[in-house]
Amino acid sequence: MKLTDIVVRNLAAPASGQKLYPDDSLPGFGVRVSQGGTKTFTLVYGRDRERTSLGRYPVIGLADARTEAKRILAERTLGRLRPQPIKVDAALEQFFETHVAQKCNPTTQREVKRLLRKHFLPKVRHNQLGDVSTQDVMKVVDGLMGTPAECAHVFKVTKTFFRWAVRRRLIPHSPIEGLEAPVKAVSRDRVLTDEELATVLAHAEAAGSFGVFVTLLILTGQRKGEINTLKRAMIDQDRRTITLPVTKNGRPHTFPYGDAVAVLLDKSPPDGPLFPGRQRTAGEEGPLLPFNGFSKAMEQFRSKCRIPHWTLHDLRRTFATGLQRAGVRIEVTEALLNHVSGVRAGIVGIYQRHNYGDEMRAAQALWEKHVASLPKLVLASDCPVDLSSTGAVAMAPFTG
Repeated sequence: MKLTDIVVRNLAAPASGQKLYPDDSLPGFGVRVSQGGTKTFTLVYGRDRERTSLGRYPVIGLADARTEAKRILAERTLGRLRPQPIKVDAALEQFFETHVAQKCNPTTQREVKRLLRKHFLPKVRHNQLGDVSTQDVMKVVDGLMGTPAECAHVFKVTKTFFRWAVRRRLIPHSPIEGLEAPVKAVSRDRVLTDEELATVLAHAEAAGSFGVFVTLLILTGQRKGEINTLKRAMIDQDRRTITLPVTKNGRPHTFPYGDAVAVLLDKSPPDGPLFPGRQRTAGEEGPLLPFNGFSKAMEQFRSKCRIPHWTLHDLRRTFATGLQRAGVRIEVTEALLNHVSGVRAGIVGIYQRHNYGDEMRAAQALWEKHVASLPKLVLASDCPVDLSSTGAVAMAPFTG
């Protein structure tokens, strides 16, 4: 039938379900009438017979609905079909699967997901992605001004998400394109003193698997997310080297270790992650996943150490500063840290290909000697630390 205003107004509701009344004058266009009498203009198009709702009658009139249907068909013909509506939560899952999982290392993946799911998603979960406004995003960001680093990181990953959405043609433009972060993350400069380092080591000896993990960070200077992924297959016990196949800068990293690290690794589990958590990849049958309860574990561990304002990453900075204090050349330190900036950046990094293997081993031995010289603290009997049995935040036992 040819739809007119009078025809649409008088369309009868079906006894049950829905009934579609097609418009003979425009293929694919019609009115869907529900059992309750609701009338919705629709358009079906394409090889896959995609259906788009154009609005309800009488809020949307016949002439406006037919004009919109023609516009959509014209855009499709010209190859400029407007983005299909998608909710924010669905778009985020696509972002995690197609961008974050492909371009970020496991530690960065977890952090991006945490930032977006914790701060951004709850505020706009049920919104269509195209309906998210500049004000919606900045309300979330402004609410984090009290924690500048978190605020800056949320703004950065949210901006990356919207740029990805534009490239995928999910939205025509980003609502925060051109805006600058309201605050800048302040770089930490915390370095533990020898006395503080001795305190951390003393508590680490009594902290089970998490203590072994902390001690390895102190001795090697590596990132926590990379040490956390260690498996026996990455360790060459004959050559005393560890190879990390995936690192923050996307390059594999091989570094030597000394006697103190060798003692710790000799006690490590023979299979799977050296620091497994309590969860498995597939129910009760799959292998254990790496530990991921750093926040809670560190909260407990820090309360025992009673050292203010320190993080696991500060141990990496302490390692680098200790090598500098011992006179180790900066390029050797950067090789141990797997840095591609600084003296190893630019044209120097392209043409200078020496791997500093011998120099790194000497520096590692020098650092272990310094750590071994720290005063041995004896913990009070009323301050035991045992994070190996603290439930959800615990690592699986670290025993040989």
